[in-house]
Amino acid sequence: MVFFGPLQYSLAPKILASKSMMKWAQPLALWFSKQSGYKKYGLKYDDLLVEESDNVQRALGRLTPAESYERAFRLKRASQASVLHAPLPEEQWTKDGEDVRYLTPHIQEVQKEEKERAMWDTISVKRK
Repeated sequence: MVFFGPLQYSLAPKILASKSMMKWAQPLALWFSKQSGYKKYGLKYDDLLVEESDNVQRALGRLTPAESYERAFRLKRASQASVLHAPLPEEQWTKDGEDVRYLTPHIQEVQKEEKERAMWDTISVKRK
């Protein structure tokens, strides 16, 4: 299965390698992150990934119990705030430093394992 979305192609390594690109891209990224509104509900970026993907489901199974609990708490708190049509108080918003990718490394690991499994499943043995 091919995973589409933010993990498929990334310009981040090229931008991070260039200081001039970082000066230009970082304020734009912070502005976009603020405008998207998920931080007002206490969510992290990886909380927004589509869970119906098989790779994401397998990655969710690899989270530690503490990470799983925190994710469930954030999702329940955000859904309650959404039902009330009121974002959380500003002191409960997700800060820029707290918005770390906790699920993305697991998804990338699952994708690597899937590629390796596909390679081994299609291997052909040639006799001399």
